[in-house]
Amino acid sequence: MLDFPVENLSAEDVERLRRIYEPLTNSVRDLIDATIRTEVDGDAVAAAKAEIDSATTRLRSRQLDGSFGVRFGADGDQMPWGNVVIGMRNPVAPPLVFAPTADGGVRADFHLGAAYEGPPGHVHGGIAALILDHALGGAASAPDKPRLTGTITMRYRRMTALGALHVEAAVVRTEGVKTFAEGRLCDADGVTVEAEGVFIRPRWARD
Repeated sequence: MLDFPVENLSAEDVERLRRIYEPLTNSVRDLIDATIRTEVDGDAVAAAKAEIDSATTRLRSRQLDGSFGVRFGADGDQMPWGNVVIGMRNPVAPPLVFAPTADGGVRADFHLGAAYEGPPGHVHGGIAALILDHALGGAASAPDKPRLTGTITMRYRRMTALGALHVEAAVVRTEGVKTFAEGRLCDADGVTVEAEGVFIRPRWARD
């Protein structure tokens, strides 16, 4: 049992939580992939299910009401650990780790496996849209100036192969509360999806 709430934590306590939960999340990611690709017999599946059900019961013995949300450390750093794209505690997230680019945008190199398949051997188009939406939003926003998706347009140039991928996005211009951003998703053979979007600073975050 943790002896402190998951908010206003020191950098040391944030790292302590990361050491506790990140290995669990990685194990569940492996489990998802194994579940999709296993070819073991019925007895092995039944045994695995019993073990998984037991682990789920143990983890549910103490849990949050609702979603994780975005928590903040004592130094103001965000902890969006439940986020479906970047969440350290969300095994559905790839996850992506974004880095800044020279032009003020963001970029990430990541891997998508069997859990993200649409067409055989390729990334589902909705997953591509999810990742690009997050990348464009990340480029358009700042910690003290959040911006939410107003509209986004996707151009699917070809299918995206599962495996090693790259995404990048940058701001094109800002007009009042609207910020315009563009980005692209690439596989080993080049650009597969292009996106452009308008991101709005919500009323509650305006000066």
